[in-house]
Amino acid sequence: MKKVARILILFGVLCLLWLPAGTAVSQDGQEGAPQAVVITLQGPLTPVWIEHLDRALDTASEHGAQVVVIQLDTPGGDIDQMNRIVQQIRNNPIPVVVYVSPRNAMAASAGTIITLAGHVSAMAPETTIGAASPVGSQGEDIGQTMESKVKEVLKASVRSLTTGRPEEARRLAEETIESARAVTAEEAIEIGLVDLQASDLDDLLTKLDGREVQMPEGVITLHTRGAVIIEVENTLIEQVLGMLVNPNLVFLLLSIGVQAILIEISSPGGWVAGFIGVSCLLLAVYGLGILPVNWFGLLFLVVAFVLFILDIKAPTHGALTISGAVSFIAGALILFNSNRIPGFPAVSVPLVVGTGVFIAASFLLLLSFALRALKAPVLVGRESMLQQVGVAKTAIDPYGSAQVAGELWGAELEEGGTAIPQGSRVEVVRVEGVRLIVRQKD
Repeated sequence: MKKVARILILFGVLCLLWLPAGTAVSQDGQEGAPQAVVITLQGPLTPVWIEHLDRALDTASEHGAQVVVIQLDTPGGDIDQMNRIVQQIRNNPIPVVVYVSPRNAMAASAGTIITLAGHVSAMAPETTIGAASPVGSQGEDIGQTMESKVKEVLKASVRSLTTGRPEEARRLAEETIESARAVTAEEAIEIGLVDLQASDLDDLLTKLDGREVQMPEGVITLHTRGAVIIEVENTLIEQVLGMLVNPNLVFLLLSIGVQAILIEISSPGGWVAGFIGVSCLLLAVYGLGILPVNWFGLLFLVVAFVLFILDIKAPTHGALTISGAVSFIAGALILFNSNRIPGFPAVSVPLVVGTGVFIAASFLLLLSFALRALKAPVLVGRESMLQQVGVAKTAIDPYGSAQVAGELWGAELEEGGTAIPQGSRVEVVRVEGVRLIVRQKD
């Protein structure tokens, strides 16, 4: 019943964490002023974005907002998730403005197409857009045939999204896919790929005021000057999942998860280590599904932990543990750092090396305890009585009794032994049934 209660409490906590964090409404607007819903999508594209954008669009509908502003800064991500976001934007009855910001932000790869999907597109100064050539889910080059197919589909999408823009803008959009071309905000606006440039959010809302936007239901005129900003924030769970695009965190979760599972397997019956291990591994797998990783590195990590365990069983005096540490470090670096995509961070080499040394040291310490246990004398059973020294309570010739290990035993002389007087020291030679075979101890 206690375990069931703990599980129910844990489930309740998780449900509370999943609840939306709410919306933050600025208080500097006047009553009856127009409203603008704002969200920030930053970092690699993740499934969290889809849920976050859904809540923002629902909030805009509930408040009758004039516009939804997506502040975007991304190196790109999965094409399927990109298509879902494009569908959310294009099917929304309220105009969506995709704003690449702040300064030095980028709308790369999938972010390029998301920007073009906005009913209005804008960029902050010193930002870039482009480099939308497709790559594999782990950052690798894809086959020529598949690459050609994906590029043609993406170019068809951008031709549809750039309808009504200058021909040069359409060609530039296709070049971002065909040859990974990227341009600055100034170049994109000059060509007509992007609608306007704004220094910040207030400047953007000022420039949007009075702008006519073509929507499926017809042309809409925006009234955004002095709009009250409704910022839709991430839930706590979304914030946690959003952190899993950091390879250093994913690496630590993977390391902790495996070690916790090994602890649970070695000492079954508890639930804390197992729960922590499974939770860490699930979060790590989520992060690995987003980050550009080389799955070959996982083989080295598996080999490393196998070597750690074998060193406890095999008398190699730490050689397997050292080999496991080298395999662990190599595996982590191959997993996270062999596939590099601009905008995606690399795992810290000192962190990997330090963790590998720490794990190896932990297993060496465990190995030393195991070796001590193997060499220690047996403390229970018949074997524990061998070579024990006691005192003859009665004369032993050939039978008598002796006090050994705090207990009174029947004693018998070993073959060929001489009689032992009462009070003399005796040494146990062997045990036969409930009788000790002894000899006199000098």
